[in-house]
Amino acid sequence: MSEKLELISFKMCPFVQRTMVILNEKKVKFDVTYIDLDNKPDWFNEISPLGQVPILKVNEDCVLFESSVILEFVDEISPPSMHPKASLKKAQNRAWISYAGDMVMDVSKIARANDENGFKQVFENHQAKLAKLDKHHSGENFFNGNDFSLIDATYAPMFMRMDLLSTLCGVDFFADMPKMKVWSQSILAKESVRNSVVPEFSKMFAGMIGHVDGYMATKLS
Repeated sequence: MSEKLELISFKMCPFVQRTMVILNEKKVKFDVTYIDLDNKPDWFNEISPLGQVPILKVNEDCVLFESSVILEFVDEISPPSMHPKASLKKAQNRAWISYAGDMVMDVSKIARANDENGFKQVFENHQAKLAKLDKHHSGENFFNGNDFSLIDATYAPMFMRMDLLSTLCGVDFFADMPKMKVWSQSILAKESVRNSVVPEFSKMFAGMIGHVDGYMATKLS
């Protein structure tokens, strides 16, 4: 691979993290530049059509945006592919990858819920989505079996944040879904996942909960 890659990132962004997981897993060389989304530099506004991260700069003169597109690009330029080989299975995986976007945002809403009623509403909505995902899971360590795939990397940011909410605030996501618990544990054990966030990520996440001063802040241990 001859491409020179630079990932433009925000330290807390789950959509950046999924890109980091794949880059780490495939041992692709890349540089990372962190920005403050509350004070975006002018150069970032010029290259980001949506004003969002992640942005992947390729060879200084090409910019890719949207995390799912970036994931597919990295997968294609660094074989072997982490998608299933069968066309139908690959299409199904892509559909469930799209499903992940709303779920990771639900976890963010759980962390930021203003009060107990707000928490219960978004938590129950998230759990209903998780139950649908559970029905299509392989029952092995990862979504498709025992091999780590692109879809597993996509859900890594969600499971990391769920794990922190469990550790910090006692939220139980897996009471009735043992397959999801095994999947989460298998993903979070991966070195490529552990190294997909900055070392201070856990403290930053706890700090965000405290700063929001919502329902989860009352549960912080």
